[in-house]
Amino acid sequence: MDGDASRPNILLISTDQQRFDMVGAYGNPAVSTPNLDRLAEQGVVFENCYVQNPVCAPSRASLMTGQYVSTHGLHANGVDLAPEKALFSKHLADAGYDCGLVGKFHLGSAFDGRTEPRLDDGFRVFRWAHDPYPGSSENSYHRWLKASHPDLFAAVVGRRGLFDTIPTEAHYSHWIGEETIDFLRSDRVKDKPFFFVANFFDPHHGFGAPEEYMRRYDDVRLPPVVTREGELDSKPAIQSESSLASYAGHARGYASYSEEELRETRKAYYAMVSLVDDEVGRILDVLADEGLAEDTIVVFTSDHGEMLGDHQLMLKGPFMYDCAVRVPLIVRWPGLASPGDRSSELVQWIDLAPTFLQAAGVGVPAAMQGKSLEGLIGGDDVEWRDWAMCQYRDSGHPHDPAVHVTMLRHDRWKLVVHHGAPASGRARAGELYDLENDPDELTNLWDDDARRQVRADLQEKLIDVLVASEDRSNPRLAAW
Repeated sequence: MDGDASRPNILLISTDQQRFDMVGAYGNPAVSTPNLDRLAEQGVVFENCYVQNPVCAPSRASLMTGQYVSTHGLHANGVDLAPEKALFSKHLADAGYDCGLVGKFHLGSAFDGRTEPRLDDGFRVFRWAHDPYPGSSENSYHRWLKASHPDLFAAVVGRRGLFDTIPTEAHYSHWIGEETIDFLRSDRVKDKPFFFVANFFDPHHGFGAPEEYMRRYDDVRLPPVVTREGELDSKPAIQSESSLASYAGHARGYASYSEEELRETRKAYYAMVSLVDDEVGRILDVLADEGLAEDTIVVFTSDHGEMLGDHQLMLKGPFMYDCAVRVPLIVRWPGLASPGDRSSELVQWIDLAPTFLQAAGVGVPAAMQGKSLEGLIGGDDVEWRDWAMCQYRDSGHPHDPAVHVTMLRHDRWKLVVHHGAPASGRARAGELYDLENDPDELTNLWDDDARRQVRADLQEKLIDVLVASEDRSNPRLAAW
């Protein structure tokens, strides 16, 4: 490091739509992620990290503000984060960090080719692209592709599906790696600590990858989808609706996939993860080559998961299954993390912002609702919350009537409330899972007479959590 050793560099690597179990270190032998597995061996693996919303923009707003969805107000994709909301990257920049970003940000609407509104984010380097497909004229990936691979750019521009299978050297995941490496090698301000975020687009749909990555899984037996016949009969009706058509009718549902189509889709998802893993490996190697590894905190995570056929569902939406809201979180913190440690505590995405600020020696604002993970990373015996919360507020493609869902994870239980009147015109419904005996969340105990008291206790706990998570950061000046 070229600056003060007491202020480490911070490298945040985030993917889009990567389930917690899509890293070998999380127990899936079918997925090839040697570089992420290496990172896990060198750091701490958080086994129970929950995001605050199962779709992109609300979840990313929780990351950047350290606040729950009900506090930061970006309640759905297509909603702009209020410009007065403070981002942790801005706090780092104000404290002297050189801040940069490549790839997706998604704190505002970028629908139909619009350029996401720029916030006071603190990023000196801002190589933004909402997604890899044709859209905004400000798409930095397209500019790079046109300059670096003009023939390929001419061949794929205007043909959305071809971007996913473009050769590796021109692929958008490779571009993320290239831009990150460029920052580490030459574009950072050498006399300052840095914060850089590499926001990969994959393994988000569409489901495709370069041929060489698809071939890696030709002979790999992937785990079967997690479901059973009649599973959705006891689940809230929105899940049966979504099984027929995803995204409120705007995308194919699980029921429309043939066995072969589903197999190829899942294969492509695995291939996308392996491509990202290779790019992560290149980034980690350059970090070491530049003499930065021992002075840099490296964090790998994702903004939410993907159903991928589990529970007879595809993509994402008003679903609170672990494959949708539980994500990988690996932290390599030289001098603090004991290599190979694993933590089972219930941590949340809102905890990352205060973790980064505390690591940088920056005060954590009262408005942030997360808690620094530093003590857990260091293996200290710290008192930690025994719950996690996720809030869906018709956050994906809008339904009619609207769908509002709140999840509470507590102890061995997961409670999922599908809100009725006056929150929604839908009937009140819910889910209750005993994760100790039913880790795959196949059996809904919401209406089980033997679990009535458990459900009532968790609903009361959820009310207490909602009160605890209200924003009371406005300082009280006096008793009256």
